[in-house]
Amino acid sequence: METETLAMAQEIDFSMLALFARATLTVKIVMLMLLIMSFWSWAIIIQKHLMYRKARGEASVFDRAFWSGEPLDELFEKIGADPQGQSEKIFAAGMLEWRRSHKQDGGLIAGAQARIDRAMDVAINRESERLNNGLAFLATTGSTAPFIGLFGTVWGIKRSFEQIAISQNTNLAVVAPGIAEALLATGVGLVAAIPAVVFYNKLNSDSERILGGYESFADEFATILSRQLDA
Repeated sequence: METETLAMAQEIDFSMLALFARATLTVKIVMLMLLIMSFWSWAIIIQKHLMYRKARGEASVFDRAFWSGEPLDELFEKIGADPQGQSEKIFAAGMLEWRRSHKQDGGLIAGAQARIDRAMDVAINRESERLNNGLAFLATTGSTAPFIGLFGTVWGIKRSFEQIAISQNTNLAVVAPGIAEALLATGVGLVAAIPAVVFYNKLNSDSERILGGYESFADEFATILSRQLDA
């Protein structure tokens, strides 16, 4: 009997495609949902990696230009009021408010420093939204995918027990396929969740570092303008 059972089990196809094909509709939907979440997560990961690398490059180039000793008015005229780089946008926001704060007679409108600070804060907040857009999905995938996979596993095991009850047979050839199909859902859930958690932590750290650089620049720029206001 054991030899017969072993032979029957060896004839069963346990490849991932075969397990997916034999799964119930509910488990298939669960696995497809997890695969979509995984592909979407990887798309976000790749897109954010490229975005952050570009942001760091732009910030490095602008920092060299800003601290090169070139007059700020000339630098502003060079990059324009609507530049592409994010560091340049923060600088442009401050410079625009600086110019708008001057009266026609050359004097300054009261509260210029506060308005300049707010203008740069708004530019930084916009950049923060752009940098962090999509990270919430990674966090959601990392926290929910294992449980979604577990739901598929529970549903698949329930079906396996139903098959055992119907066939009134508990040998390996009857039990193994259903258990394998059920466990595949948990495996897919972990495949979706683990990269999402790892890269969420990394990308979130990278985003905070980039935004910290923007805030430091805004503080330094505001200090420079403050000296000119006091003068």
